[in-house]
Amino acid sequence: DAMSRADVLVPTVTDRIDQRLLSRAGDNLRLIANYGAGVDHIDVATARQRGILVSNTPGVLTEDTADMTMALMLAVPRRLKEGLAQMEEEHWGGWTPMNLLGRRITGKRLGILGMGRIGQAVARRARAFGMQIHYHMLARIDIVSVNCPATPGTFHLLNARRLKLMKPTAFIVNTSRGEVIDENALAREIAAGTLAGAGLDVFEREPAVNPKLK
Repeated sequence: DAMSRADVLVPTVTDRIDQRLLSRAGDNLRLIANYGAGVDHIDVATARQRGILVSNTPGVLTEDTADMTMALMLAVPRRLKEGLAQMEEEHWGGWTPMNLLGRRITGKRLGILGMGRIGQAVARRARAFGMQIHYHMLARIDIVSVNCPATPGTFHLLNARRLKLMKPTAFIVNTSRGEVIDENALAREIAAGTLAGAGLDVFEREPAVNPKLK
């Protein structure tokens, strides 16, 4: 109903603006102004054919997403969630030398998958933590930060074959789109101990979360 009456549509990433929905657009609809950076949930080609402009806001979330990336990059190796869970479940018995001993990120190799605005913002932060910044050599990377857009070319870019290239001590942080990682393959690698862990801000079939990851 809104499509048939609207002059401007303002969707979010959870709204799928596909060909079926666009076929119901009225003659007045001239702009789809996406509330966010990506446009992978919008059928841009069909919109263009119907003379509808599509805009997004690519710069507004750059620094915030980079902050979230660093938060996950620290939280998973440093086992912050596990420590919080111990306290909440009243299992924490005080400090001991080896309890919840995490891994440092200083001096580690950070591989950035997608060196755009967000990837560069992550690199600036990571360099301040004394990390080495890389853009390839997956087999040598200690932490992979996924910051690329969702496109047909990046679907399951981190697939089973590529995940097996990574070191068993390596971590993955994803703040871009869940579809970039094969979640079933990721869960298998973590369960097998051939990957150290993952910090995920996005999932492949949101709002559902893969039970294997839980």
